[in-house]
Amino acid sequence: MLDATTRSGGTATVTAPLPATELVPVEFTAAPTGLAARCTRALLSPWSRLSLLVALLLSAAATVLLFEPQKLLADGWPPQLNGAAASVVFAVAYGLCTVAFVPRPILNLAAGALFGSQLGLGTALAGTVLGAGIAFGLGRMLGQDALRPLLRGRWLKAADGQLSRHGFRSMMAARLFPGVPFWAANYCASVSRMGWFPFLVATGLGSIPNTAAYAVAGARASAPTSPAFLIAMAFIALPALVTAIVAWRKRHHFRSR
Repeated sequence: MLDATTRSGGTATVTAPLPATELVPVEFTAAPTGLAARCTRALLSPWSRLSLLVALLLSAAATVLLFEPQKLLADGWPPQLNGAAASVVFAVAYGLCTVAFVPRPILNLAAGALFGSQLGLGTALAGTVLGAGIAFGLGRMLGQDALRPLLRGRWLKAADGQLSRHGFRSMMAARLFPGVPFWAANYCASVSRMGWFPFLVATGLGSIPNTAAYAVAGARASAPTSPAFLIAMAFIALPALVTAIVAWRKRHHFRSR
């Protein structure tokens, strides 16, 4: 504002306007510090979300141990549910069971026994990608913020760097060759910086050979001497044998580190 000019001939002076923050009452500018705000911050903290993830996974594992839902996919499947609707229901149940740590070979055999080789393969792959996506999303939203600061060891940093920089290649290798449990690969990938697209695409493509072998074996289980069943069992055993040979040859390399 402009002050009045003094009678001695002084010049007018301009007073700087007040900052905008001084025009707002203090009670409207202070950050919320009430009990509700503190509870909200505590519930949304990284360790609270990690605790929720652990509780969910323990509950899922306990449900599998008590009720064994994987048996319902083969032995207790409703006979009136068939066709496309049955494959969709089975794929959803398949995905949820993998999140609850049910081994995929059991589910793949059940898919082949219920739907045959081709439809069983498609249903099992859909369930595989669905289950992997659910586990990846849970780990990314509830566990990543708490676990990433703990990646300080040399091995942990190396694994995180490999998954973050070469996500598609690393996940393809994990899916093609046995040795890394399905659920462990999902949650390790979720803690890394791997993107959704390479994770899901590598999961779908890398799971085709192994899933197809189990689906064919389940579909031809009634004829264990048939060529199709024997070839499927060979495809199941071959990756395990290759993985064991590679691990045996690399044992000195790992010990020297």
